[in-house]
Amino acid sequence: MFKATSVKAALGATESTDTILVNGWVRTRRDAKAFSFIEINDGSCLKNLQVIADAELPNYVDTVQQITTGAAVSVKGELVASKGGGQSWEVKATEVTLVGAADASYPLQKKGHSMEFLREIAHLRPRANLFGAVFRVRSRLSFAVHQFYQDRGFVHVHTPIVTASDCEGAGELFRVSTLDPANPPKTEDGAIDYGQDFFARPTYLTVSGQLEAEVFACALGNVYTFGPTFRAENSNTSRHASEFWMIEPEMAFTDLQGNMDLAEEFVKYLIADVLEHCADDLAIFGKFVDKGLLERLKFVLERPFQRVSYTEAMDIILASGREWETSVKWGENLQSEHERFLAEEHFKCPVTVYNYPKEIKPFYMRLNDDDKTVTAMDVLVPGIGEIVGGSQREERLDVLEANMDRHGLNKEEYKWYLDLRRYGSVPHSGFGLGFERMLMFVTGMANIRDVIPFARTPGNAEF
Repeated sequence: MFKATSVKAALGATESTDTILVNGWVRTRRDAKAFSFIEINDGSCLKNLQVIADAELPNYVDTVQQITTGAAVSVKGELVASKGGGQSWEVKATEVTLVGAADASYPLQKKGHSMEFLREIAHLRPRANLFGAVFRVRSRLSFAVHQFYQDRGFVHVHTPIVTASDCEGAGELFRVSTLDPANPPKTEDGAIDYGQDFFARPTYLTVSGQLEAEVFACALGNVYTFGPTFRAENSNTSRHASEFWMIEPEMAFTDLQGNMDLAEEFVKYLIADVLEHCADDLAIFGKFVDKGLLERLKFVLERPFQRVSYTEAMDIILASGREWETSVKWGENLQSEHERFLAEEHFKCPVTVYNYPKEIKPFYMRLNDDDKTVTAMDVLVPGIGEIVGGSQREERLDVLEANMDRHGLNKEEYKWYLDLRRYGSVPHSGFGLGFERMLMFVTGMANIRDVIPFARTPGNAEF
C-alpha cells in the first residue's frame, strides 16, 4: 500500500515528487472553468495544502464538484511547485477519492464562530484552525515537560488517581463509591457504612499527587508526576476546571530557594520550547487572540522573575490606592485581581511570592522561625495570575504532628506520611504547575475551557 504523506511534510518538501498520496479534510473548494482548487488539512500543521483537480478526471462532475467543506478526501497526484502565492508546493491530482461526505449541516463553514459556539461542538472544534493550533501546542508542551525532567535526572512516578487523603485540606473532593446511592448500607448510628464500599473506606478522586510523590522523593531523590487532578469546587471562572492536569516535581535535600529556582527554570524552558517548535501555531494566536503574545513570551524568557515576600506583596497592594473588587488584608489569600496587579502592573513580569501566613496554607508546609509564616511560594504571571504553587515541606516530625493537630487531621490516617519523618527525614521541596494555565499563558487563550479537549466544569460533563 502506498504510504501517505502528511500535509506538513508535503509543504516542507525540498523537491517535487512524481507520485504522492495525501489525506485530509476539505476546508474549501472553488471551481474554475477547467479545474477545481481544493484546500485540504490533515491536522499536522496550521497551513492547508492546495490540490488542483483537472476537469478531465473521470469522476470530476460526479465526485469532485460535489465535495463540500468538512468532507474527508484522499488525493493521489504529483507534488509540484505552486504557481500561486503563500505556499511553495501544491498537488496536481491524478485521482481524488471522496472518503467521507459532509452535508450542508456541517457547522464549521468558512466564517467566524464564537468561542461559546465552538465549546458546544467540542467534538468538531479541533478541525478549526485556532483549536488545531491549541491542541498541537498542548501536545508539544506535554512532551517538553517530560524532556525537561528526564534531562535533569528526575524519575517519573505515576501517583494514584483514587486516594483516601485530601492533600489540600479544602474538602473539595469527588467521592469514589460503588454503594447504591438510593439505598446505601448504614451503621448502627445511621451513618453510611463505607466499610462495605469497594475500598472499605471513603475514597476520592485525587486533588494532587504530592503526598505520594514525597514518598518516592525520599527514596529516589528527585521525582515528578504529571497527571489528571480533580476539584469539586463550584467555581465558574475562566481559570478553573473540575478536571485538569498538574505537573508536580518533588526534590529531596532541597529548600525553598532551590524550589523557586527550579520553578523559574521550568517555566522559562517551556516558553523557550514552544517558541522554538510551535512558531506557526503561535502566529495565529498572535494575530487573532493576543497581538502582544510573542513579545510578552520573549520578555518573560529574558528577564529574571521578581521575588517578594507575602508581607511585602501585601504592602504593595495596600499602598496602591486601588479600589479592589475583593478587599484583602494580611493573613488572607490573594485573589486573582491582586496577583495580576503584581505581575502585570507593578512588577510587569512574573513574580514569585513566598512566605505566606500559616493559617491559609495546608498542613505539610514547613513552619518558619517566626511561627507566623510557612515556606510557601506561588509564581504569578501576567494574564493569568498564579501558575505555580509549592513549598518546602515540613520535615520535622513534632512540628508536622502539631500542624496536623491544628488542621484537625487524623494522624492515624497519615501514619505512612509521618513515617517519612521517622525514618531518615530530610529537607525536601516541591510545587505544582497547572498544565492548562501554562497553556493559557503561552497561547494567550483567555478561558481554560479552550485549552482542554473536553472541559469538565460545574454542570458540564458532555462528550
